[in-house]
Amino acid sequence: MTKTRLLQTAAFAALSIAASGAAQAQTKTLYVGMNGGNFERTYTQHVFPEFEKANNVKVVVVPGTSSDILAKATAAKGNPQMHVMFLDDGVMVRAIGAGLCEKVKDTPALADLAPGTRLKDDMAVGIDLGMTGLAYNKKMFDENGWAPPTSWMDLADPKYKGKVVFQSAAASSFGLHAFLMFNRIQGGDEKNVEPGFAKFKDTIGPNVLEYIPSSAKISEMVQTGEAAIFPLTPTAVAAHQEKGIPVEYAQPKEGSVVLMVTECVIANNSEPELAQKLAAYLLTPEAQSKALQYGNIVPSNVKAKAPTPEADAKLKKFHEYMKTAVTLDWDTINEKRPEWNSRWNKTIER
Repeated sequence: MTKTRLLQTAAFAALSIAASGAAQAQTKTLYVGMNGGNFERTYTQHVFPEFEKANNVKVVVVPGTSSDILAKATAAKGNPQMHVMFLDDGVMVRAIGAGLCEKVKDTPALADLAPGTRLKDDMAVGIDLGMTGLAYNKKMFDENGWAPPTSWMDLADPKYKGKVVFQSAAASSFGLHAFLMFNRIQGGDEKNVEPGFAKFKDTIGPNVLEYIPSSAKISEMVQTGEAAIFPLTPTAVAAHQEKGIPVEYAQPKEGSVVLMVTECVIANNSEPELAQKLAAYLLTPEAQSKALQYGNIVPSNVKAKAPTPEADAKLKKFHEYMKTAVTLDWDTINEKRPEWNSRWNKTIER
């Protein structure tokens, strides 16, 4: 009997292991390229799990900047290693032009997206709304009795001499946005940047303490009292405030600049149906409400709910900002960007 039971136990264990292996073999993996940090943490911990459970799939993040993700997708165009990617809107326009995306399939959630969030006949769609406006060091402003900024031209106000921090237009979307809005105020547009380049050095230029490649140093420069005013998004301002850094957002009267994170399904990927299903799920009110609650990621779906009255008030204010936000001509920008970058580095940051 003992021998028989041992044999039965061994057989049961073998069957269990085999069943477990079969189940694991059936679990598919989707790879999503996106920014690391807050994005990766929020989606991995709070948004993806429901989809993973419902579809017996594992979603793995490939972290990197938009440029990093675009480079990876471009290098693997013939044999895609990712299934969905998140890119800043301007970079996504380049990805669409390079044939890296397939059209997002029509779902009820598409009809609930905010205006201006569906790109190029739904080849990509907005997943996180944002805009670049102005931010300022509230402690410094209070101590000096300065009123909050109201215009992009405040960056040229002599009282901020040596206190403006400006992200490099050659390296940062924030810096590029601010430069192009200054260019518009001077009479130019994306097809004509001569007014901006001609006048920047003698207006905003003398006030700039430092041109920085990204916004990573801003928190430090605010706390050391070096930075008074700088281009930034409401979302980034909120992140600074949560850390106790005295920063406030100001919407310029000329308008902020739309800055969306967008998603696309990568063309010719190995799991087209599942990838489309994930992309559709990420646009639902349920998924976007979680991204808002746990990551302060502003929903593109207007039916997404804020978790608290305070968060709802912030979301309503954000939607007010969106009413005057400017959408740039990214086709022209992407065509001219290398030329502008070279000119910026030679004439502005030299």
